[in-house]
Amino acid sequence: MDLRDQLKNLFPDHVETEVEKKESSNVWLQNEPIICKYEKRKGKPITILEGYNGAQKDFKLLAKEIKTMLSVGGSFKDEKIIIQGDYRDKIMQLLKNKGFNVKRVGG
Repeated sequence: MDLRDQLKNLFPDHVETEVEKKESSNVWLQNEPIICKYEKRKGKPITILEGYNGAQKDFKLLAKEIKTMLSVGGSFKDEKIIIQGDYRDKIMQLLKNKGFNVKRVGG
């Protein structure tokens, strides 16, 4: 018995409605690849994304979306997205699903 069945038992008169999925972001895609690299700063691993040549607000929006999806901290500095931890594979897969070209550098 899944959650929907349990809710149906609790609220038999409720009619389910279809919820439309909203496009999470509408950022500008580019031809050149975004560079995804791994570094250690003060002994802690970080993932750095750089090489985006679109609008800065789009890159900030992309940074927020990545941080939310991974539930990690990070920042946007000097036209680079810095994510705490080594999440290169997950970030690269997310960017490829969005249509970006991604290049892995180092390691």
